Amino acid sequence: MITRILEAVYKNGHEISFETGYFSNFVIPEEADLMRAVIQRVSKASVRTMSGHTDEIGHGLVVLAGIEPADNAEDVMWLSGKISRLRIFADDKGVMNRSVIDVDGEIMIVSQFTLHASTKKGNRPSYVRAAEPAIAVPLYEAFLHEVEKETGKKPKHGIFGDHMDISLVNDGPVTIIIDTKDKE
Repeated sequence: MITRILEAVYKNGHEISFETGYFSNFVIPEEADLMRAVIQRVSKASVRTMSGHTDEIGHGLVVLAGIEPADNAEDVMWLSGKISRLRIFADDKGVMNRSVIDVDGEIMIVSQFTLHASTKKGNRPSYVRAAEPAIAVPLYEAFLHEVEKETGKKPKHGIFGDHMDISLVNDGPVTIIIDTKDKE
């Protein structure tokens, strides 16, 4: 299935190489925003899709991931490493000094195209900056794979493009927003 998706991406004018085991080197317009993630520290979370898929986690992170057409494997690898090593869990002194790996936490990743909504004109958001499935699906799957490589644990997840109900208990609250273009 991945091969067919990648072939479709290539036919749509994007360059692909298999250097990383997945792909890299998409053509990136200079003005593009890149992969965006909203990370929430949670004490528990669950996802239920309309197609019947369910997943849940305990203490860990929920990551809402938005993908644009200009995103590439470099963005996926940088973001998966950043999220895996993000020190937002308390140490013995109560200071946010531990990562999800350090606390043996879990990660749930949910694709969310609405993170790239534009509300510049009118009151109805435009989603033209969100990647089409031919581009977004392989990047989403690569992101799941890279997070697993970084953490040693398979992340729980939603189903790309399916309607999902997500429940979570935000611990703190702690919510971090990362955009791979800014790399803040």
